[in-house]
Amino acid sequence: MYLEFRGIGGLADRKLENMEMPSDLLVPLSRLVVAAFLGGAIGLEREVKHRPAGLRTNIFICVGAAMFTILSDKLAGQNVGDHTRIAAQIIPGIGFIGAGSILHYRGDLVTGITSAATIFVVASVGMAVGGGFYLTAIFATALILTCLFLLGRAEEKFSLKLALHTYEVTGPAEAGLAEEVNRVLECIHSMMQNVQVAATRQHLRMQFDVEGTHREQKKVLEGLKQSPIVESVTPLGPVQAE
Repeated sequence: MYLEFRGIGGLADRKLENMEMPSDLLVPLSRLVVAAFLGGAIGLEREVKHRPAGLRTNIFICVGAAMFTILSDKLAGQNVGDHTRIAAQIIPGIGFIGAGSILHYRGDLVTGITSAATIFVVASVGMAVGGGFYLTAIFATALILTCLFLLGRAEEKFSLKLALHTYEVTGPAEAGLAEEVNRVLECIHSMMQNVQVAATRQHLRMQFDVEGTHREQKKVLEGLKQSPIVESVTPLGPVQAE
């Protein structure tokens, strides 16, 4: 009976050791909240730009990375194991998610590269928060947001990057609308891509993509508007290639 009582008492002591006290919960919970806030700040920028990996995705990735980092340290401390074993598996896991966000859109156009890179750095922010490096994580978040906001606008303003824009034009079916569009595109030495045509009794609708810099896209739009054959032109926006 004495041995049985000692066994039950030992099991109870072990359960009490593994039980988290309110004082022990404060630091992990605060780290998860900070991770959710920093991941949400980056995810909000992605959501505003209508990217596949938006607000919730970046929050989950950042909180998940922080959680795994905390668990890696806590579990290793209790069982005398490697403190980095679980955290080390975050990187290949995030690489798998990032690879899934890179897609071939139209022809040779590849989208999602910036989103994949953002997922990678968001996970690193979560790991930094989980490890208690708050200032490093906050500085990294500010740096990421600066790059996403300012560098993207700089590329557009100074025409540093080619972009694929979609246009829709209408005109009389007998007027040779395709020839007129090709004439306008000669000024930037480009051609129509992914052309779609829909004929009606009144006019011909044509939708197509044009590759060029921001300055060249403005030139194409101005040329189409000034054309005597094109009845109307509607810029449908860029096909985002990240």
